[in-house]
Amino acid sequence: MKKMQLLLPLLLLAALISAASGTTECPQQCGDVSIPYPFGIGDGCYLETALVGDDATTKQQQPFNVTCSSDNRTATIGKLELLSVDVARGKVRVKSPVSSWCRDPANKSAMGEQDTWWYDLSAAFRVSDADNKLTVLGCNVLAYIWSRDGGADDKYIVGCNATCSAAAGARSPPAVQRRPTAANGGDGSSCCDADGCCQAPIRPGTSFDVSFVDDYDGGNDSSGPTSPCAYAMLVETKAFKFRRTYVTTRELSSAGGGGQVPMVLDWSVGNQTCDVAGKNTAAVYAACRSGNSHCVPSNNGPGYLCSCSQGYAGNPYQERNPTDIDECKTMDQPCPAYSICRNTHGRHECYELKWLLGIVGSCIFVVLLGTAMSCTYAIREKKRLAAIKRQHFRQHGGYILFEQMKSRDGQGHSFTLFTKEELEDATNKFNEQNVLGKGGNGTVYRGNLRDGRAVAIKRCRVADDERQRREFGKEMLILSQVNHRNIVKLYGCCLEVEVPMLVYQFIPNGTLYELIHRDGAPPSFAVLLKIAHEAADALAYLHTMASPPIIHGDVKSPNILLDDNYAVKVSDFGASVLAPTDNAHLVTLVQGTRGYLDPEYMQTCRLTDKSDVYSFGVVLLELLTRRMALAMTAPEEERSLAAHFLSSMRDGKLDALLDLQIKDEVRADVIEMVATLAKRCLEMSGEKRPSMLEVAEELDSIRKLCLPGDITILVCDS
Repeated sequence: MKKMQLLLPLLLLAALISAASGTTECPQQCGDVSIPYPFGIGDGCYLETALVGDDATTKQQQPFNVTCSSDNRTATIGKLELLSVDVARGKVRVKSPVSSWCRDPANKSAMGEQDTWWYDLSAAFRVSDADNKLTVLGCNVLAYIWSRDGGADDKYIVGCNATCSAAAGARSPPAVQRRPTAANGGDGSSCCDADGCCQAPIRPGTSFDVSFVDDYDGGNDSSGPTSPCAYAMLVETKAFKFRRTYVTTRELSSAGGGGQVPMVLDWSVGNQTCDVAGKNTAAVYAACRSGNSHCVPSNNGPGYLCSCSQGYAGNPYQERNPTDIDECKTMDQPCPAYSICRNTHGRHECYELKWLLGIVGSCIFVVLLGTAMSCTYAIREKKRLAAIKRQHFRQHGGYILFEQMKSRDGQGHSFTLFTKEELEDATNKFNEQNVLGKGGNGTVYRGNLRDGRAVAIKRCRVADDERQRREFGKEMLILSQVNHRNIVKLYGCCLEVEVPMLVYQFIPNGTLYELIHRDGAPPSFAVLLKIAHEAADALAYLHTMASPPIIHGDVKSPNILLDDNYAVKVSDFGASVLAPTDNAHLVTLVQGTRGYLDPEYMQTCRLTDKSDVYSFGVVLLELLTRRMALAMTAPEEERSLAAHFLSSMRDGKLDALLDLQIKDEVRADVIEMVATLAKRCLEMSGEKRPSMLEVAEELDSIRKLCLPGDITILVCDS
């Protein structure tokens, strides 16, 4: 309960502070009209003022209370529709009613009743004599306004007589005759530019009556022009534009859909001047709350306004306004030449720069010198990097590649030399998240070229042999000519880096290794046999159809890629694998993957096409057994799948080595044919092994023998 007793006063105090300062919690807009403080919509959102009488009595007022219509489209103050508010000048624009006296539609020779208005404003508002004029429209119309200000009833303030030329008809009144009458000193000036209109200046005031002289009908002479209505209004001078239809039609009458024109009112706070109210500091600064604002006399009549102090701008009626003006930015020439401008609160200061010119000149010299040195270093560094790129390009056979490409121009070959920047952009600077795999010949990254192609980018390991580096470009061009449906396409390479890079077609569905050794049931043996046949066909193409022949050198299940339809794409047949033509092609460092390496190749260091045959035989064993080529955790006699298979064949224990699903799915004679083919591929002597072309033909025969119908989906049932 005590907490509630403390909370209620705090909430009340916060509400009072918010209402007094005119915060943004109050509505700031009604339709298209902005409502700045001291005006406001709703309790606590506007400034309340007091009128002080001669006997020191006070009377509270709410002149700045704006009413917004329920549809939030129309703002009114008093009984007048509000158009705009000018806080700085102490003025508002409102809609002023048009007084009219029209002829009786039933009897056009007689006049109807006068539709006139009486302006009765609050003490805070006065009709601006500087911005408005009495305007009278019609033929032979005399209208006047009189005021009740000061209790002087029936006192003419000003009148105006609008006439039309006697020779002109009502349709097109010609020359202008205007005789404004000023009962209280009107000067007879007018802004009307046509017949049937006159204007006269007015005095400021809060209460006006508009009336017509009763003998208006006397102007209805058959020889003189007439108009259907007579109009009189207080209207903003610069907003009024005379139209001929005002005289010839009922356009401005209430019945004609018009009836209102813009008018300007001056407003002020209270009814005391700054000198009188200055004796009561609280009364003066009740409206001028900010320390950056001050009291100024009102434009029209008693009361006062608030104005921003010099060097400040904003709303002087709000506590956190006005704000400081930066004269150094807003003024064209705030300070003399050879000086600088520094903004301060409410003003600015100028500082001469003559004594700083030497220091500034020295600083500029140092900056220019540093910039020149930096540019020189950048140019030299750029040249150095370019020289390094040219050196790498030459070492990797780039110039040989250029010559070969020129000699084969027009033969339909497509091969691209990529820059380092292009491949860095494709792989996000070779981010580890884009690594597809790592092997003995390098690391493969997933990438996307600028033309949208998905690629696999292989960063080869550094070649130590100088001759191998020189032949790299030539071999790349030869590999680019490989065109087989079961071989991954080589798009191009990058030779301007220390480690050469190859750019291949990207195959998204994984490798044969993953298909065989992943958890879950593998595809049918028919699918596996199809994969083996397509892989053998691709290797046979490299050995026999490529010119010169190409030795893959690293045949294994991870290098046999598969697309969505299990179509084979042999990959990673890499560089420096051309078939040797003489003893100079002996390999000084054995390359490949353990478990798949040809024993003869390991002994002689001579890589031949039969080395690929041996490695493919190991892949056939993986298909039959679903075991890895090398299992380091297995017993020693079972670590090498090839050795374990050959010993099982000798001992007649092959059945124990086969995959259970294959034994249940495939006839024994079919398994025997595949196993026999694998055994031939694993012969220790390369001369005894079949060629890859023979292996491909035999696998094709097994598929046709086993599956005489649709060889891609049927199964060899036992």
